[in-house]
Amino acid sequence: MSACLQDRRDFIKLGLAASALSLAPSVGWAVGSEEERTSWYRNAKFGMFIHWGPYSLASVEASWPIMKPTAGGITEAEYRELPKRFNPTKFDPHAFVDLARAAGQQYMVFTTKHHDGFCMFDTSFTDYKITNTPYGKDIVKQLADACKERGMPLGFYYSPPDMHHPAFRDTSKLAKENWNGEPARPEWPLYLDYMQLQLTELLSTYGPVALIWFDGLHHQEKYGGIRFLDLIRKLQPATLVNDRIGLPGDYQTPEQFIPGAIPTKDVRFNAVDTTVNQKLKNIIPKPEDFQLWETCMTINNTWAYNMHDHEYKSAHVLIRSLVEVASRGGNFLLNVGPQPDGVIQAEFQDRLQAIGKWLAVNGDSIYGTTYGPIQGVPSIRVTAKNDKIFIHVFEWPSSPLEIDGLKAKVLSAYLLASGQPLKVRQSEGKLQIETPSQPPDPNVSVVALRI
Repeated sequence: MSACLQDRRDFIKLGLAASALSLAPSVGWAVGSEEERTSWYRNAKFGMFIHWGPYSLASVEASWPIMKPTAGGITEAEYRELPKRFNPTKFDPHAFVDLARAAGQQYMVFTTKHHDGFCMFDTSFTDYKITNTPYGKDIVKQLADACKERGMPLGFYYSPPDMHHPAFRDTSKLAKENWNGEPARPEWPLYLDYMQLQLTELLSTYGPVALIWFDGLHHQEKYGGIRFLDLIRKLQPATLVNDRIGLPGDYQTPEQFIPGAIPTKDVRFNAVDTTVNQKLKNIIPKPEDFQLWETCMTINNTWAYNMHDHEYKSAHVLIRSLVEVASRGGNFLLNVGPQPDGVIQAEFQDRLQAIGKWLAVNGDSIYGTTYGPIQGVPSIRVTAKNDKIFIHVFEWPSSPLEIDGLKAKVLSAYLLASGQPLKVRQSEGKLQIETPSQPPDPNVSVVALRI
């Protein structure tokens, strides 16, 4: 029997399973308007991204060593053998959640399957999964249970590309030759069925799913994303979806950079083309034109654990990055790559806890806010919430803090860290605030205005 024919017969069985799963009741929560669906996400502002799998054993990036071997330092054959040694016996899902809470993070996103096709959950539709390793237990279930217990929203990263699946690409070839997939092959519809089966598992087995974070690489339209959006809406109507499956989704996902202007629904930002950023950097869009967005970023230079990568961003830089993102209405999804034993390395923990300490004092200026009414001023970043405007001072003034262009009438001002009242003078669009000689915080000090 040919491999192709065997695949087709297997997928007849899988199709029956899909039909059964499609009848499973929704495990999501009640949902109304788009604003209601996204309100928790708009308010959260700060989340934890987790890239983890057998690749951590080799201190290499997730999947890319087999896709682009020149960047890997490991052969595809060696990479494929890593699950046989993967045994993270020190993994404690509650420790992950507790660290996120200590950092002030309001949601988590976990890599259930990266481009290599290895699944960190106990899927019924491939043997290339965590329960076939020496560890033998479902990582996703443990984390989902811990998140539910701690009241932490959990989202799932799921990669549409799959280097392991024979219907995604001809696996008799090295992944470097066809890692973008081969939708022209007759097997391609079988792969899309496989995706539907796995997404149905994730949305029917692990409780409420806050969001699905697709990562479709190039030519994302080949996945026929509307099919999967409909599936998600059917199984868990409240689940948010990002913009990496050929559809706009609920939010945009700039990667490793922060847009220089507030994203709007008719503009897509990228790290290379800065023309749009410069043109729009001072524009304050109407609320109905604002595009929900999230910057994902690493603490060092790699998504996965890498014992050789010591180029860590400082807590100072990360706190300012969070402020920068929030000042333009976005969310900040900060990544950790756990070690092969299941522990998050100390350098990451230290930085996350430092951010959490800053948020414990200044969180009112971040959580539940939106972009501020002043943009493009190098020395400050501004957020807004209800009757308050928060001025995040990056360059503490030696003289009174002066702000131009604020139209709202300021009733009072105070230091957010201490509540200390500050004298203000306002006339003809110019605001002057008497500030102490020294900033209250070495990272970012916040002046709150009541308007």
